[in-house]
Amino acid sequence: MALKLVYQSYKYEEIQTILDISVGSITTWKQAYEKDGILGLRLKHKGRKSHLNTRQREEVLAWLQTKECWELGELEYKLAFEYDVLYESKRSYYDLFDAAGISWKKTSSANPKANEEAVAAKKEISSLLASRREDIEAGLLRVLLLDEYHLLWGDSIGYVWGRTDQEISIPISKERDKQTYYGAVDYLGKNLLLKTYDTANSKNTIDYLSYLLEESPNQQLLIFWDGASYHRSKEIQNFLASINQGLPLEQWKIYCVRFAPNCPSQNPIEDVWLQPKAWLRRFCALIPTFSHLKWIFEWLIQNTTFDFPSLQMYGAFS
Repeated sequence: MALKLVYQSYKYEEIQTILDISVGSITTWKQAYEKDGILGLRLKHKGRKSHLNTRQREEVLAWLQTKECWELGELEYKLAFEYDVLYESKRSYYDLFDAAGISWKKTSSANPKANEEAVAAKKEISSLLASRREDIEAGLLRVLLLDEYHLLWGDSIGYVWGRTDQEISIPISKERDKQTYYGAVDYLGKNLLLKTYDTANSKNTIDYLSYLLEESPNQQLLIFWDGASYHRSKEIQNFLASINQGLPLEQWKIYCVRFAPNCPSQNPIEDVWLQPKAWLRRFCALIPTFSHLKWIFEWLIQNTTFDFPSLQMYGAFS
């Protein structure tokens, strides 16, 4: 308890009065903890309990639900200073973490600014679609979620069942063989418009936008995409200006809106790309060449109606 009060910024004189112990004892406990952590306290005091009772265990498990991530020292400190319990083995602490549904895992980076922008962008997109609901459902306005995907020969490497004493090898001569695809999923129709290119750049983006116009006669296009440089280039701006020249905003043939930066989850088409990729990995041992891989990928894309929950993240339309 003395050490707990120290780390709660109590002065030594205050702790001495509260607990009726000497300043020397407080200093000894503090030095032992700073040198050896919980183990230092264990060495200084052999009489502590080695287990929690049922009620205490339930309290600790409930406490472990109050945060998303923990340090082992936090749990050791909690048990030592609130329940007077010190375990000899760290396994006992790990068992408490496990009982609380907490496991040891690698952290991942997250951009907090991106999260704020994503929330704001999602509201903006939802409001925009809601304001044009009548035109969307009448087929006058086609909403497309656009993205590029680079299919690699090496993407087909997955898991298969095989003998435990043998390595399973897939014949891939050039793992970096690549095919670039432009795709736009129809928010209402749930199908994807696919076209192949040698790479992603402004020239090919303009060609793909022209293709979308050809595939959407008598319709305006509302396109959502990310902020890739070839989506923001001068060539793209000039192309859009020429297409929409002389028209009021509400009559533009193509209107492009960017998703929030650094937030791929904003674009549901990410889920579309993952589905055929997962299938290719599942049957990787049956695909002999990169040409076969491309053919299967394209066939799956063009013959699938995509109906992921994420495709309604900005509102349901019919």
